[in-house]
Amino acid sequence: MPSTKALAEVELSIPSRPEYVGVARLAILGVASRMRFSYDEVEDIRLAVGEACTRSIDRLSNGDETHVITLRCLIDANRLTIEVRNPLAAMQPKESPEPPSMDLAGAPEDNLSGVLIRILMDEVDTEEREADGVHLLRMVKYVAR
Repeated sequence: MPSTKALAEVELSIPSRPEYVGVARLAILGVASRMRFSYDEVEDIRLAVGEACTRSIDRLSNGDETHVITLRCLIDANRLTIEVRNPLAAMQPKESPEPPSMDLAGAPEDNLSGVLIRILMDEVDTEEREADGVHLLRMVKYVAR
């Protein structure tokens, strides 16, 4: 995805603990409400961010709550891009010897959060950057014309 200069940028870091997902959802509510999204679109964005954060928390190693999840919102006139970042090295399988795929494109039917995020947002992609040890989930929602 090409990088362009956003009109505004908001960043939030939360501990990888379930009780902070509400903080992320509240923050994205504030950001999306200031754009030209409908009420339903704002709720879709809020739900997608909650699912993405919960997914990151679930994937981080063995309930270790010392990791940080970072949300970065890039605000443009016609779209909102949300990046959810978490440590790649910390991501471990909970029970299987092989780590489950974080790629939402091939989300299995039983992976409800991945399917839900794809339905709610206009564009979704993931990236595992081993160079800086980051897993990135990028979601885009376009303002209706």
